[in-house]
Amino acid sequence: IHETNLKKQGMLALTFADPDDYDDIREDATIDILGLTNFTPNGQLTVRLNHSDGTCEEFPVNHTYNEQQIEWFKAGSALNLIKMAQNA
Repeated sequence: IHETNLKKQGMLALTFADPDDYDDIREDATIDILGLTNFTPNGQLTVRLNHSDGTCEEFPVNHTYNEQQIEWFKAGSALNLIKMAQNA
């Protein structure tokens, strides 16, 4: 239920493909999510960690979004998608 609620609110719910990648995250890192322009069901996305010392690391992450849930994400939430459809 929690994951579905995140998805309906337009949040990006991801899990580590390799749990050991969690240890690469530093407190001062900024995070980029790569692959959102090609966001599809059953695919992976890539996290890029940009560390304050100028180094970067990338690793794959998993998601369980279906096509409808991806549309919710792109619209910012399920409610936004409903509102856009009503205004069309």
